[in-house]
Amino acid sequence: MTATLPDIRPAGPDSAPGSRLRAAARRHAPVLAMFGTLKLAGFCSFLYLLSSAGDYRGKHPRFGGGAHAWDVLATWDGWWYQQIALHGYDPKLVPVPGATGLITLEGNSAAFFPLYPALIRLTSTVTGLGSYGAGLLVSILASFAAALGVYAVAERFGGRRAGLAAAGLWAVWPGSGVEWAVYSDSLYVALAAWACHAVLTRRWLTAGVLTFAAGLNRPTAAALIAALGVAALLSLRRREDGALRPLLAMALAPLGLLGYLLWVGNRMGQLNGYFALQSGAWAHQFDYGKQTWDVLTSVPVGKFDYLFAYPFADVISVGVILLACALLPLLLRLRPPAVLVLYTVLTLVLVLGSQQIVANISRYLLPCFPLFLPLAVAMRRLSLPVQCTLLGIAALASGSYAGYALFELGVP
Repeated sequence: MTATLPDIRPAGPDSAPGSRLRAAARRHAPVLAMFGTLKLAGFCSFLYLLSSAGDYRGKHPRFGGGAHAWDVLATWDGWWYQQIALHGYDPKLVPVPGATGLITLEGNSAAFFPLYPALIRLTSTVTGLGSYGAGLLVSILASFAAALGVYAVAERFGGRRAGLAAAGLWAVWPGSGVEWAVYSDSLYVALAAWACHAVLTRRWLTAGVLTFAAGLNRPTAAALIAALGVAALLSLRRREDGALRPLLAMALAPLGLLGYLLWVGNRMGQLNGYFALQSGAWAHQFDYGKQTWDVLTSVPVGKFDYLFAYPFADVISVGVILLACALLPLLLRLRPPAVLVLYTVLTLVLVLGSQQIVANISRYLLPCFPLFLPLAVAMRRLSLPVQCTLLGIAALASGSYAGYALFELGVP
């Protein structure tokens, strides 16, 4: 009888690192291709509207103006982020002489969180690009990372087709005009989406690190920190993943946000310095929804006599608020994990409960990507050509409702 020798041939190509990379590329390439195509269509539509209207030529280069249409992408908050990347911070509370109204303090870069400008500076150093080019590159790359994160979360609920739809919705959602601009929104959504996905897959330390980073990027990361904390407590109660990793995630998650707020307060000599600056320089403060309610009861009857009125952009924001309120119960019907529910609800509370420029709400609610899930699950029933056609039409229209309305008809 002939003995059978063990198979000692080298591992096949399927087990090689290169094979895993190719598998990942095959899996994610359609998501990236679809998202990139939709974003490019919306981006070109936005630039066409800017060029055809030409209003940016008569505006200040800091406030929606510039020599070229694409200069608009680095105005408003983009100007502040570039200044931080170039010159760093000098936190101060400087009174406006003789001011008695809403704005009593001079604007200061300390109102803008440090992670995004730090990445601009790093990218500029590595690539040789200026602050504008580096900021745009960071935002574009982060927008693709966010699309993959949104896809990964949605795929767990409705499969691959739902994941593709959710990534497409992220590309065309109201406010998405800032995704390819010198703004921190794409970076924040990328961090938040992958942090939520890490919680869903019980990778607690990854979730903690991503949430820590999100806290260095935007103050609304408080919603993500709280959602992760509750998810970790539920895991401890169920004894699913031991105690150490959830506890470490809970401890790490708030350090970025708290660390920056304390640093700013220390430099200003006032513990609540960040919030004083937001209130005094930008009239941005938590008012328990009074401003939002004022707008919701004024816009439907054609009145625009409220604080910070930008009629066209405000109509879009009111529509976004109503859409969010309609999608929330549909999201709850899917019975998503607590981390997604709490993150979404608390983000809505923080945004809608604040006094602010309501025209910005379409942008501020971009992080509420779990609201895409009910639509994405419903859209998976459509054939891929129909789905792409609908999203393509929305992408072209987004040049107006998600881009031009923010940068030229409002204040993003």
